[in-house]
Amino acid sequence: MTIRLFLIIFLSVSLSAIAQITLKTGVSSPKAQLAMQGATGIDLVWAIAANWYVVFGLALYFLGAVVWLFVLARVDVTMAYPFVGLGFILTMILGAWFLSEPVGAVRIIGTLLVVAGVALISLS
Repeated sequence: MTIRLFLIIFLSVSLSAIAQITLKTGVSSPKAQLAMQGATGIDLVWAIAANWYVVFGLALYFLGAVVWLFVLARVDVTMAYPFVGLGFILTMILGAWFLSEPVGAVRIIGTLLVVAGVALISLS
């Protein structure tokens, strides 16, 4: 695997991780929480869809998927997909950094196990 292809994989995974944080920000805002309280059906969908963070997060997911299609056209899925595990790492770091979510020893150990798995698969 070339460094260029690895960077493209990393871009796709990063876009998905950033999308997670953006979506969480959108649905966790007081305005969104208030809009979703008691909403059902189309009102609930509209309350979520009207949030710009949610719209931007979904756009990031879409862009990440387009980049991922580029990856799948060039790499075996069994080689590429394990790199999706890097998304767990990025999401944990971004969640701690931007959302002040707690990151304890168990999460860190679990994340390191994911890194080890990705490293082993990439060496094959």
